Amino acid sequence: MKMAEKKAKAEKKAKEQHVVIEQTAGKEVVYPIRGNIFEGKVVSAKANKTVTVERELVQYLPKYERYKKIRSRVKAHNPLSINAKEGDKVRIGETRRISKTKSFIVMEIIRDNKQ
Repeated sequence: MKMAEKKAKAEKKAKEQHVVIEQTAGKEVVYPIRGNIFEGKVVSAKANKTVTVERELVQYLPKYERYKKIRSRVKAHNPLSINAKEGDKVRIGETRRISKTKSFIVMEIIRDNKQ
């Protein structure tokens, strides 16, 4: 791959950066997504504008030649326009720090929890 092709690919990737826009009280707040993007299940939606997203990871242990499951829980901002509920499968992206514990924002709901 030539240098010019690599540069063009990098510029295209930068232009495709995801942005979540939230409108509250007549003003717009822009959250640019920079960094990791994860998918997980909403475990708790009790806090105001905050959800707890849990994702399961599989880790290989070379000593025992086996795999183990790990659960990771992340707090994410839940914009009013998206409003994810418990049981929903969501995609979250890393953004600027929103509060002490929140550095992620819900980008979209992949699958609703139909009850």
